[in-house]
Amino acid sequence: QVQLVESGGGLVQPGGSLRLSCAASGFTLEYYVIGWFRQAPGKEREGVSCISSSDDTTYYADSVKGRFTISRDNAKNTVYLQMNSLKPEDTAVYYCATALERVGARGFDLSYHNWGQGTQVTVSS
Repeated sequence: QVQLVESGGGLVQPGGSLRLSCAASGFTLEYYVIGWFRQAPGKEREGVSCISSSDDTTYYADSVKGRFTISRDNAKNTVYLQMNSLKPEDTAVYYCATALERVGARGFDLSYHNWGQGTQVTVSS
């Protein structure tokens, strides 16, 4: 069974940090582009960060550049999203998903599949 499971969300004060995990079962993550997305109440889902499969090139939304870092641990079949200097506007459900690299597209322009169930991140004092 192909499955992605997100974890690591929670309640954190502004300026705090969280590390989200995206663990795969039933397939090997290293062969896929992995993207992190988020959706806040009343808003559309948006791309946060992604990491390529070929050379681990990373992409970030402008709103999180310099604060979030995506990485992968192939031995653990897991991709992480380290989130620092969190802001209330980072509050959302965070999802991970897979994509395959293709010519002519990159980053959030790819077609993502195998969405996880999401993990809630709440930034509030």
